[in-house]
This record gives sequence, C-alpha cells and structure tokens, in this order.
Amino acid sequence: MSKGVRRLITFTVLLLVFGGLAYPKVKPLFSSASDSNTSGGSSQANRILQVEAVELEYETIEDRIFSSGTVQANELVELTAEASGIVTNVFFEEGREVSRGDLLVKINDSELQAQKQRALYRLNLAQQREERQRRLLERGGISQDDYDATLNEVNVFRAEVQLIEAQIEKTEVRAPFSGVIGLKYISTGSYITPASRIASLQEVNPIKIDFSIPERFISSVDVGDEINFTVQGVDSTFTGRVYAIEPRIDTDTRTLQIRAISDNSEQLLFPGAFANIVLILDEIDDALMVPTIAIIPELNSQKVYLVQDGRVEESRIRTGIRRSDKVQILEGAEVGDIILTTGLLQVRPGMEVEISDLKKTTEL
Repeated sequence: MSKGVRRLITFTVLLLVFGGLAYPKVKPLFSSASDSNTSGGSSQANRILQVEAVELEYETIEDRIFSSGTVQANELVELTAEASGIVTNVFFEEGREVSRGDLLVKINDSELQAQKQRALYRLNLAQQREERQRRLLERGGISQDDYDATLNEVNVFRAEVQLIEAQIEKTEVRAPFSGVIGLKYISTGSYITPASRIASLQEVNPIKIDFSIPERFISSVDVGDEINFTVQGVDSTFTGRVYAIEPRIDTDTRTLQIRAISDNSEQLLFPGAFANIVLILDEIDDALMVPTIAIIPELNSQKVYLVQDGRVEESRIRTGIRRSDKVQILEGAEVGDIILTTGLLQVRPGMEVEISDLKKTTEL
C-alpha cells in the first residue's frame, strides 16, 4: 500500500469519527430551527386580525349652523334735549329702570312760563269779550262780522298758548320707552344744547342677537328657527328665535344678516356682548351617525368597511351633516350594520376579522 493511500484512509477514518462525535450536539440545533420555522408559519397563517367596530343605530340630531354675533338692546336711544338752556333738575338715577313718560331732565323755562301766563291772560280776556258779543249777536246788537273778528282773536290767543306749551315741552326730557338708563353726562346747573349727551336708555328685555350666515344657507333659514347661544362671563346657554331676516345679501362678505330675539328677564345679557350662536335648522329623528375615523376618503367618493359574518366588505357611502366627531351617512349603510373603526389600513375586502370591542353609535 502506498503512502498516499494510507493517508487518505487515515483522513477518512478521522472524519467519520469526528462526525460521529459531533452529530449528537449539532442535531438539536437543526431540529430546533426547523421546528421553530414550521410552528411560526402555522401560527401566522392561523392568526386573525383583532379590530374594533360600531353598530349603527338611529339617533336624533339637529342640523345646525355655527356663527357668531352681537347682543343688542331691543330699543336703544341716546337721550338729548330739543332746547338749549341751564339744567335745573335731573330726576333719574344712573343704572336704574325708568318707565315710559317719566321726566328725566328739566331745563330752565322761566321765560317761557312768563310768556305762557301773559298769553293766558290775553286768551281769558278775549274769551270774555267773545261771550258778551255772542249774546249781543243773538239779540241783534252787533253784526256777524264784529263777532267773527272777536272769535278769531280768541283762536289766535289759544294757538299762542299751545305754541308756548310746545316750547316748554322741549325743555323737558322724558323717557320715550321703559328701560334701564345708563351713566349720566350732565349735572344740575350744566348748560346743554341739542348736541349735548345726557345718557343712554336701553330696553334690555327682551334682547336682540344680530348675526350672519353664509349665503349658501339662504334657503335653509326661516323666521321662527331656534337658536342657542352663549356669552362670555355667563355660564349658561340661552335660547332665542329668528324674527327678522335682511332681504338682501351683503356683497362684501357674501353673508345674510339675521336678527333673533331672546328673553332677558334675569338681565344676564348685556348689549354689546359677543355671542357664540348655534342656529338650529332642522331636527332629524332617524339619523345614522358614524365616527369620523371610520370614513375612508377616496378621489371622488368615500367608503367604510362593514363586517358581515366575520368578513370585511367595502361599501361606498354618501355623507350628510358633519360634526367634530361624527358624520351622518345618507346612503351606503343601514341601521344594524357593523362598521370598522380600527385596522382600516390592514383589512381588505373578504378578509376575516375578529371584533374585540363592539359599541353602539348611540353610546359614543
């Protein structure tokens, strides 16, 4: 046997011996890896996606428009005098209620009162003369022309008295309506003119609310529609009703001006306050609302994923009223349908899913 053959036989024997000794230690590693791959693939194949969903139920919702506006007094006037002169008396207290016709301010009218007294003396004398001449006329003692001249003089003096009384009325400032009077800007002894500011008078019950809405809602709003509104500083929600609509659209803002009226018997609302307004256009008793996150937008449509018999189905929908957290479905779903709210990126039509959390839309 040659030296090369002996070396080959020796190498072969060593290889067999070494392999036999190492095999028991290496075999578990291969077996473990093989078993691991086999069980992992089987688990992944059998795993079902866990999802959350909602069940559609009818809800009562309101079709609303959100806007902002300003609280206005029902009636508002800046009190001024018709005549000039010295103020002799101020009869009102600031911030208090006054009634229609109450005397608020009096201007010196001593000169007019003297003129009125003189005119009354003249009128009285003319009336006595007219009475005597009327009796003479009945007996034929004077002519008709003489009596008519005296009667005309009586009428002239009577008109003069009325003129002076009208001038005296201009020295009085009276409340044109019942309301709350504001801060005064005059004092007794002040000289005022028709341009002088005396005070403001406001009727604050009821109260008006002025606001505007976009022109696209012009056909939706009508007199009698209800509004809810809040103002800063008052932790209450007030209600009112639309009672007047401007018959033209503002060309600068493309909005429609609306005025509502609200009770203010507790006087919590002050004219000039900023109001956050919700205009209620309609009430829907059988609305189907879904969470906004359940809707998947597409190029020219929207869709949702339904679950029927444990499998996913795709449905294109048409939406209606939109809120911050929910959207109304007009077409594409019915009451009782189950709509996915999670796993929207993982699921595909026909895919099997398991619902881990199911809520009714009315519970959200």
